[in-house]
Amino acid sequence: MSPRLSVCIYAPSVKLAQSLQKVLSNDRYSLNLLETPVEFFDFVKANKEKIDCLILVEDSHLLPMFNQFYEEGTLLPVLIIDSEIEFHNREDKTVNNMSPTHLYHSAEINLGADKIEYIIPLIDQAIAQFLNLAPSSPVSVSPKQKDPEQIKGYGHSFLLLQQRRLAEKLKERLGYLGVYYNRSPKLFYRNLSPEDKEELINLLSEEYRQIILVYFSDDQETNNLIDLFVNRAFFADISVSKVLEIHMKLMDEFAQQLKLEGRNEEVLLDYRLALIDMIAHLCEMYRRSIPREELPFELP
Repeated sequence: MSPRLSVCIYAPSVKLAQSLQKVLSNDRYSLNLLETPVEFFDFVKANKEKIDCLILVEDSHLLPMFNQFYEEGTLLPVLIIDSEIEFHNREDKTVNNMSPTHLYHSAEINLGADKIEYIIPLIDQAIAQFLNLAPSSPVSVSPKQKDPEQIKGYGHSFLLLQQRRLAEKLKERLGYLGVYYNRSPKLFYRNLSPEDKEELINLLSEEYRQIILVYFSDDQETNNLIDLFVNRAFFADISVSKVLEIHMKLMDEFAQQLKLEGRNEEVLLDYRLALIDMIAHLCEMYRRSIPREELPFELP
């Protein structure tokens, strides 16, 4: 896996395209510049597993394309350039009731064309927000689009795979310490709204449930699920005690089910190994990431 970030750019304006190339012309990025909506659409379709971030100039022709990407389950980090507004996040933009709040998904970042020089940290922010994007997060829905509840399942698997791939690439490119400093504090669990906290915990609980169901199977998928859970917990700055709380709540649910079925609940004691495994992975990630000067103890 190349540590360089693969960035796909849609910029029909020659001036904007040149500005983006100038700002992003370093060894950190591998750029693919597309000038027409058709070229952009075809490139994303053919390279969706390799693209790390989309950068595009807002264009009315793109909405049907992104609707189709979403319907097909293709979800990617995205940064949208709008020449008519100043720098801010898309959720602050005033829209009428008929316009979608988001072009693609709720983790997208919006940037004024006059602020191109600030784009590098915003690419990191777009990726960080994408890593915390839940499968149930709101997206734009046109009147002709399918019911989001019907579409949700399509994107779930691809989203989780993309999140895991990006997290691994960031660790390879930046190292654990670099990833630690590139996390977005506004996405930390303690800084979320009550609604977003509940959504994140529900997502982590569901991922933990999937791990428990396959934990004792000899399958690489189990390791993939653990990595995904740990990466999501790390980027949200989830504490070990919160992981323990998720585990205990799930074990209580399983115990109640076993009682209803007249089965012995002692089998659940074996799943303490899963908890130890999860906490060990998370603690190791924090240990390797947190700067020594911020640790309350001396590392060996």
